Amino acid sequence: MKGKRKPSGAAVIRPDVTQSLYRALFEEWAETGYSAISLERVATRAGAGKAAIYRRWPTKLQFATEALQSAGIALSDFSDHGSLTADLQAYLRTSHVAMRHRLIRRILPDIIAQRIRSPELSSALDLLASERRQQGNLMLDRAIARGELRPDLDRELALDVIPAFLFMRMIVRGQRVSSAELERQIRAVAAALAAC
Repeated sequence: MKGKRKPSGAAVIRPDVTQSLYRALFEEWAETGYSAISLERVATRAGAGKAAIYRRWPTKLQFATEALQSAGIALSDFSDHGSLTADLQAYLRTSHVAMRHRLIRRILPDIIAQRIRSPELSSALDLLASERRQQGNLMLDRAIARGELRPDLDRELALDVIPAFLFMRMIVRGQRVSSAELERQIRAVAAALAAC
């Protein structure tokens, strides 16, 4: 029996190359900032040709948008762990690991700056934030259904509070957070949500 013919014509989009391109983009972003990203250097870092980028994304903005979306949700654990405290522990511990990563520590401050400088990138960041807040709302829904939070809590405030302490300490102030400090932050966030 003969094997299947390989597709001809347009090149096949390989997921492993896509992941290599995402990684190379983030490495370039961490070094240069968004505005100075060179897609040629990104392709070289990924061991691919520049055409591999343009087959997937016609613009740097679309490339960056998809890369952020692919990484954004995966960097936090929004799943059900049985209680609000357990959900917060999973979310904040995963976020803590992510914020310790050398690329993320350098890219997040640039993302904040780009929100002001680049209206088009700002739209992409709004979309990512909206997706993350939808996942956060599911966490709040579960806590309300369990009777752990008031049904009339201020959701917008609650969703701002959840990542705020960790982000302020690690990204804004550039400080390390020990496991013991993280546990205190988790208790503080749970108490703050009860007051929202």
